[in-house]
Amino acid sequence: MGETYAGSGVDIAAGERAVELIKPAVRSTFRNGVLGDIGGFGGMFALPEGYRQPVLVSSTDGVGTKAEVARAAGRFTTIGIDLVAMCVDDLVCQGAEPLFFLDYISVGSLVPERMAEFVDGVADGCRQAGCALVGGEMAEHPGVMAADEFDLVGFAVGVVERDAVVTGATVTPGDALVGLHSPNLRSNGFSLARRVLLERAGLALDGPAWDGAENDLATEMLAPSVIYTPAVLALLAATEVHGLAHITGGGLPGNLARILPDGTAARIDTSAWSVPRLFAEIARLGEVDDAEMARTFNMGIGLVAVVPGPVAESACAVLNGAGCPASVIGEVVAGDGSVTLH
Repeated sequence: MGETYAGSGVDIAAGERAVELIKPAVRSTFRNGVLGDIGGFGGMFALPEGYRQPVLVSSTDGVGTKAEVARAAGRFTTIGIDLVAMCVDDLVCQGAEPLFFLDYISVGSLVPERMAEFVDGVADGCRQAGCALVGGEMAEHPGVMAADEFDLVGFAVGVVERDAVVTGATVTPGDALVGLHSPNLRSNGFSLARRVLLERAGLALDGPAWDGAENDLATEMLAPSVIYTPAVLALLAATEVHGLAHITGGGLPGNLARILPDGTAARIDTSAWSVPRLFAEIARLGEVDDAEMARTFNMGIGLVAVVPGPVAESACAVLNGAGCPASVIGEVVAGDGSVTLH
């Protein structure tokens, strides 16, 4: 008998079934601007009307080794939300409204029902962010990836008026730093978190996250990222915003420094918010020092808005009203571009 594609490990029928399973989730994200339907060779989207000088903003990202935790726990419904969050919350930092999203999922062996769980999460994230899931790719890589291995990549495109692009260029001493709270790890620092919690401490994913915890460790580690985009868009519509920083890999010091103009620095008061318990457990069990924690994890602040000092409290009120807890966590001062935590 001659060789077949199925014999090499690629199941076309499973791929076709997976596409059928994800169609309702994909269509649930459609918004004005979507042209066509799932199944085309390319996703089409018409630019919204009313822009004088529309600027398209794009972003791509993944979920890192959080995917390994999902694989080990056998839970696949939330990391799609993380995937969307990592991309659209980058876009909004330049003032852009996300329009559409595409995903790429590579697997060792394609299981249609598992693929549907992934895409359900992506669709959930897109609905939260207000963008459409217009396409994607499912790739089966037998012999390259183990049967239960997978990886996720997302791509997002948004739009902003040219004169409304947020760059950080107007950040000035006296501005306030407003921190948008993060209740969990989001999708960053998982290589260190896994090493400490699962390898060094030997904790079980189905065991308590810490002594007396209500949730097991898998639930805490896989808690989905907050998607800040809707709250930030509400803030941009309500008040002057000089800069926005998405706090991902590199933590507060690494990401806030990216938007500080020459001659400025940032001072952060770490007592201004409560750090989620899981961060303390990682620091304790891994003997990780404060500086390493701060440059690896978000430490409870997932995004920072830089606003004029006099509007800081009203900015917090807008964010809180949009369902995103926020507080003033520091200020911009004259300096050398450094970010200090005290």
